Amino acid sequence: MRFVMFLINEIFREASLFLGIIALIGLLLQRKSASEIIEGTLKTIIGVVILTQGVNILVSSMLPLSNGFNILYGITGEAALRPIGADKIISDYGSQIGISMLIAFLLNVIVARYTRIKNIFLTGHHLFWFAFIFVAVGVETGLTGGNLLLFSTIFVSIYIILVPAILRPFVKNVTGDDSFTLGHPTGILSIVSGILGKAFGNRERSTEDLKISEKWDFIREITITSSLVMFLVYIVIGIILGGRAPRVFNTDKNFVVYALLQGVLFGAGLTVLLTGVRMMLGEIIPAFKGISDKIIPDAIPALDCPIIFPYAPNAVLIGFVVSMITSVITIILLGRTTLFPYAIVPLTITCFFEIGTAAVIGNGTGGLRGAIVGSAVAGVLMIFLVGFSIPFLKNTVADWIIIFGGNDFSLWSIISGSIARFFK
Repeated sequence: MRFVMFLINEIFREASLFLGIIALIGLLLQRKSASEIIEGTLKTIIGVVILTQGVNILVSSMLPLSNGFNILYGITGEAALRPIGADKIISDYGSQIGISMLIAFLLNVIVARYTRIKNIFLTGHHLFWFAFIFVAVGVETGLTGGNLLLFSTIFVSIYIILVPAILRPFVKNVTGDDSFTLGHPTGILSIVSGILGKAFGNRERSTEDLKISEKWDFIREITITSSLVMFLVYIVIGIILGGRAPRVFNTDKNFVVYALLQGVLFGAGLTVLLTGVRMMLGEIIPAFKGISDKIIPDAIPALDCPIIFPYAPNAVLIGFVVSMITSVITIILLGRTTLFPYAIVPLTITCFFEIGTAAVIGNGTGGLRGAIVGSAVAGVLMIFLVGFSIPFLKNTVADWIIIFGGNDFSLWSIISGSIARFFK
């Protein structure tokens, strides 16, 4: 049991080590030389570490915006909620979370080996968070012991097997090949965006084909564009906040300078992230071929969402900006109703990662128009998802879902919570 928990806590939850081991196995199965095995394994690990640091930089550059929106609209995410919190769930139910992860992953491998669903969920940290969410839903419903473990394991298994398979054709539209799918809670938002892109878009005009005058040619560089976009977002929010801006953003710098630095930080984070993605892709895809050839024929990995960003970086920015606008408008309109008795905050992280990905998918099926329409609708859907999911986690991890929800975490909390009573 100690070894199992070691694997879960020290390997599965460390994305770099988990994917490094997958790369190692794949290279060994291909009988590569010792030099190639060491190089491929370490470059996979380093690529994931670089990617992760890029994500951390992006998140740190966006978090002050959430606080700005909260102050701007007088929002407090704690209103009417008294959950026990994520730390308590993890400490009290860590074994159930870990065992659910392990069994679900093994079932995923078995299904990929013996059925036509050929994707392997390799996003270890999201595997953990889905087990965490389903355990929290079960605890909220009053499940304990074996019933709680069974409930969580079933839903983790269903999710990691089915959702990447559903996303697979949408990802193929973007990449032009079938080398990977996504293992990320963007699922419902990306599927909706992909469907809307196909229905209302035009694939002939991609987000990456935007015509720009030569004097503005620097905008084609995603590092510069992303920095400018975030700089302008901070400036707009700062103007609206007025004299409160320095206090809200906790800075004693001139606000224009602060906004510029946050914008540059965002651009740097995106550049670091894309560098890590390219390094990891260059190693994990060829290495995984050893597994698909020798053990699980025709299998492909389900990977984290930033893996798709380099295929349409303009779409990522469009998705972020458009969804921020539509989601904030939705929050303001809902604030005038009694539909949700809980305060809902702008979800900047979900807007960038989940809906940025959804915009890439929308671009893949419907070009620029598909990316805009898909991300606009996804921004609205995100708010309704988080609002409807809160009651299913009210006493457990409602504080967590308010920050990281509005995606598959919310959708599957609703689905699993609606039938959890049958496991009693």
